[in-house]
Amino acid sequence: MKTIIDIARAAGVAKSTVSRYLNGGSVSEETREKIESIIKQHNYVPNTFAQSLKAKKTSIIGTIVPRLDSFAVSQTLMGIDDELRDRQHQLLISSANQDMNREIEAIYDLARQKISGLLFMAAVITERHLKAIRDCKVPAVVIGQRHASLHSVVHDDFHAGYIVGKHILDKGHRRIAYLGVTEQDNAVGVMRKDGFKKALAEYDGREVRYYESGFQMGAAVKAAERLLDDWTPSIVVCATDNIALGVMRAAFLRRIPIPAGLSVTGFGGYEVTEIIHPALTTVKYHYKRAGQLAAENIIALVNREPVEMVTVLDCQIIDRESVDNLQGRSI
Repeated sequence: MKTIIDIARAAGVAKSTVSRYLNGGSVSEETREKIESIIKQHNYVPNTFAQSLKAKKTSIIGTIVPRLDSFAVSQTLMGIDDELRDRQHQLLISSANQDMNREIEAIYDLARQKISGLLFMAAVITERHLKAIRDCKVPAVVIGQRHASLHSVVHDDFHAGYIVGKHILDKGHRRIAYLGVTEQDNAVGVMRKDGFKKALAEYDGREVRYYESGFQMGAAVKAAERLLDDWTPSIVVCATDNIALGVMRAAFLRRIPIPAGLSVTGFGGYEVTEIIHPALTTVKYHYKRAGQLAAENIIALVNREPVEMVTVLDCQIIDRESVDNLQGRSI
């Protein structure tokens, strides 16, 4: 038996009676016992997703992510899923494949499926995003970016950039390349770099050049090759761990030893950065915790409870093997 119509026929009652029973409504004791007996006999499992779509208020939280092949995204989703399950909510995921038009479409698509709240991770928040959220009339929380009009859960990217800058300068590096990303991404492309620049301003006698890469490792390898053709820094500070891995690959292909020939740092704290040799110096971000907090906040907003506009997570530098200590040496 696959549907409540089958259960209703077997019990000799109306479909609406079975539906009322499954949704906790009032039915007679005799009818209740009859329906329960048939359900147990045939191992019937109600379609909770379909039930929630029919209800006026659902327990479904829609989540839009830029891509699925990302450590940061997967860890954030794990945190969201854990928290939603603990609070008897369901997670519905849509991947935009780093396409802004697909992000906008996904907001409307999820709203048509009667989500009660929306979480989304986006590199940039435009007026089109804001209009779609207003049109759909569901509470929303952004993860990883700030916007004055939306609740958000963010990592302290400015401080992360600052502590990386302090760390490499304290290690004696003065010929520095920064391999960043597009400034359309405010968190990764602007805030991390601005924090880094603040640290540089506190030191004299340093030379810094700025370059840009895509997020994918293949793009990072090509960007690193262009950088190394252009200049010979003592260190490359990379805006993400993925970019740092691309730089390490480019250095390996040129037989440049790390860290003796070139030091490298990243941001993120991806698991692979601890396994590779040399292990990557990076900044640890708490992606799973960000997902948990975002889930907590969206449920609170759905229940019309007060929530801070911005929730900020801290980060820590992880000093490993990929940064050479040049203190006391001529560079």
